[in-house]
Amino acid sequence: MAKQFDVVVIGAGPGGYIAAIRAAQLGMNVACIDAWSNDQGKPAPGGTCTNVGCIPSKALLQSSEHYDQANHHFAEHGIQIKGIELKLDTLVGRKDTVVKQNNDGILYLFKKNKVTFFHGTGSFAAYVDGGWSIKVSGTSDEDLVAKHVIIATGSSPRALPGLPFDETQVLSNDGALRIPAVPKKLAVIGAGVIGLELGSVWRRLGAEVTILEAMPEFLAVADQQVAKEAQKAFAKQGLVIHTGVKIGEVKSTAKSVTVPYTDASGAEQKLVADKIIVSIGRVPHVEGLGVETVGLKLDERGFIAVDDDCMTNLPNVWAVGDVVRGPMLAHKAEEEGVAVAERISGQHSHVNFGTIPSVIYTSPEIAWVGKNEQQLKTEGRDYKAGSFPFMANGRARALGDTTGFVKILADAKTDEVLGVHIIGPMASELISEAVTIMEFRGAAEDIARICHAHPTLSEAMKEAALAVDKRTLNF
Repeated sequence: MAKQFDVVVIGAGPGGYIAAIRAAQLGMNVACIDAWSNDQGKPAPGGTCTNVGCIPSKALLQSSEHYDQANHHFAEHGIQIKGIELKLDTLVGRKDTVVKQNNDGILYLFKKNKVTFFHGTGSFAAYVDGGWSIKVSGTSDEDLVAKHVIIATGSSPRALPGLPFDETQVLSNDGALRIPAVPKKLAVIGAGVIGLELGSVWRRLGAEVTILEAMPEFLAVADQQVAKEAQKAFAKQGLVIHTGVKIGEVKSTAKSVTVPYTDASGAEQKLVADKIIVSIGRVPHVEGLGVETVGLKLDERGFIAVDDDCMTNLPNVWAVGDVVRGPMLAHKAEEEGVAVAERISGQHSHVNFGTIPSVIYTSPEIAWVGKNEQQLKTEGRDYKAGSFPFMANGRARALGDTTGFVKILADAKTDEVLGVHIIGPMASELISEAVTIMEFRGAAEDIARICHAHPTLSEAMKEAALAVDKRTLNF
């Protein structure tokens, strides 16, 4: 006999597991289905983010940053180290430990909140009395019936045409996190978040990294003043970045990868590397979901079609995260997951896409929220800007990391903050103040009038707000 639930969540990534927990907190009987397994075949909830995305990449970024600091910057602090040795297996092993801790943490949260977990693949079977029949195919097959279904199946890496991932020579984000030895030469296709972060990891560990980007401008999604500062910093570190390129037919052998391309000037070039990381975007994961079986509607790009409330064309079937429209960000998925659980319970939750922050965890870190200058100019919006460099910030000097600045864009008449753009130390943490101010539709003057502890990096935010009114105190 089928097991009955108020809510069944398909997928235990950031959107799915958070939706399941929130629904359970609201008193619903909840199940969550997820197929991820670790090397031992045990359940590994957390989706791409926990297993091969956000969490492991940050672990490797941290370790590689320590290695880079020890090699090149500890001497500035009077710390002399001789004979530094890289133990890559230990470094990668630490990453695996961090991932497992997160997997186990999610399983604990399911147990704590009385969410029933099924390890396997969930798919729609039919519409039946009482709701939707969901088939679980895994270590043990199960039949479930749910009044409501939340689809949170995430996304998969997009491959280059004619070049499938083998995760040995041709790497997605997954294979790029577990290269067994530091390659001498590494090619990266795509200068987005994944390409820059993973390129930075292996560059710090000793690889010669060349990044090829099709867009004519570097980091076109970011404020161009920030992008230019970032490109300058990355070039200084040794990352080679070519923009405006057109990739030809890539040839992969057991020992090397050859990437022919046309550069921005139209000249034919050839890059030969030991391995290649392909990071040209992600596609929604709907395979095996039973889309055709129940008539679940997809949009023209293959995403599950939803309205503003994340409701699909099927009654009581919802979808959140990477599998629907909007930015492919873990925190966006979480917010949608919470909102849908609350909507099912009768509440009226809202997710404001205009205040979802973006972060790139390179060194320097890059973070932004809201509109950038090129967007405001295109819209014809009358605005004013203020910026403050970290080189004039006492805490940044003490850290020995003064690259970058904070930039605030505000409405010329009302002073409402329209966008904040940060490149520099701990930008990922500093951006939260901007998100808060913008969520409450605050003004640059509000930030300027808030007392910030001294000495802190956050004072750069205050000073940038003062700069909007042309009255900085420390620059």
